Amino acid sequence: MFREIRQEDRAVYYDFVDKFYHTDAVNAPVPTENYRSAFDEMMRSDRYLKGYIFEEEGVPCGFALLSKTYSQEAGGLSVTIEEIYIEPEYRGRGLGTAFFEYLKREIPAMRFRIEVEDDNIGAKRLYERMGFELLPYLQMVIDKQRQPSDRSDRSCS
Repeated sequence: MFREIRQEDRAVYYDFVDKFYHTDAVNAPVPTENYRSAFDEMMRSDRYLKGYIFEEEGVPCGFALLSKTYSQEAGGLSVTIEEIYIEPEYRGRGLGTAFFEYLKREIPAMRFRIEVEDDNIGAKRLYERMGFELLPYLQMVIDKQRQPSDRSDRSCS
């Protein structure tokens, strides 16, 4: 159903990531260099990132990417499911459910996190069924790659 990503998965991983970043599940494209760097990081070590390839009858049909951090609030390891993508024709076959059950059973994390677009009803239903709860707060970010161009050197004077 799924397995850890390997060096020989590079091309299929790039293909799935590219498809994922051209779906409604994301709100902005990501530079190709970012996912190439992520793959290189996964091959170097699983300290920060861990990847999986989904398969059905030996045919690659999706991927998942996890990132790890320590959370004082959670009391230990926090794992974020950064991305999960399953080809449309393979959805609804239990791959996602099996993956989340594996994560909860095999990864010693105190917290699992996932982001979902508000209009992605199918994914939200799956995540809720797997035990994820909606967080009652907003997250904010400074993203060095996507700084608004109209924010040129505003001072607080």
